[in-house]
Amino acid sequence: MQKKILIVEDDLNLGFLLVDFLQGEGFFVKLCRDGMAGLQAAEKDIFDVCILDVMMPKLDGFSLAKTLRKKGFQTPFLFLTAKSLMEDKLRGYDLGCEDYITKPFQEEELLCKINVILRRANCSNAIENHPGSFQIGAYTFEYEKQELVYQDTIYRLTQKENEVLRLLCLHKNKILKREEAVQNIYGKKDYFLGRSFDVFISKIRKLLKNDPSIKIENVFKVGFILNVQEEEKMA
Repeated sequence: MQKKILIVEDDLNLGFLLVDFLQGEGFFVKLCRDGMAGLQAAEKDIFDVCILDVMMPKLDGFSLAKTLRKKGFQTPFLFLTAKSLMEDKLRGYDLGCEDYITKPFQEEELLCKINVILRRANCSNAIENHPGSFQIGAYTFEYEKQELVYQDTIYRLTQKENEVLRLLCLHKNKILKREEAVQNIYGKKDYFLGRSFDVFISKIRKLLKNDPSIKIENVFKVGFILNVQEEEKMA
């Protein structure tokens, strides 16, 4: 099936160039010139990837991404922006973006990153060799539903939180190497992605705080361990 891409970019010259380029690569492309139009398009149709500018009228790219996630949209997205400061990149990754590309850029670079995102999404959807449900102390983690359940409370996870927690569960009571985890989640390694991964670890710690038998431990310069004490005592 033809993959569908949503581009939200207020620079129409750049937007039209990207539409022509990506259509030539076989994608269906929808272009919106501001954040509100992008939000409306995302609510009306299903896209495989969203490409968001940051500095836009009516609704900036960061706010658009945050709004989409609050509404439950799990479509992978990347930022394409002139904002290159470290704090901007960290904010983008904290919002759950797959990648952060600064202008100017090469079209081939963007295409490569889009294809990596699509391959990663296909791999996630095709997982059959690992369980979709995990018991973590008093919690139940439903990977396919992106839910963490504690008693009568259901926490809805973002796509990145879902993937990070799954890796921790697959390595439960064993070391999850940080570099390997970052490579698995993002498809590459760099400083900003490592910092973003640490943010998701902190968020998951907070979600699991109701059960004192669960602890995510740092292993200095190596990675993390999801320790579940009750299971260790039963073994």
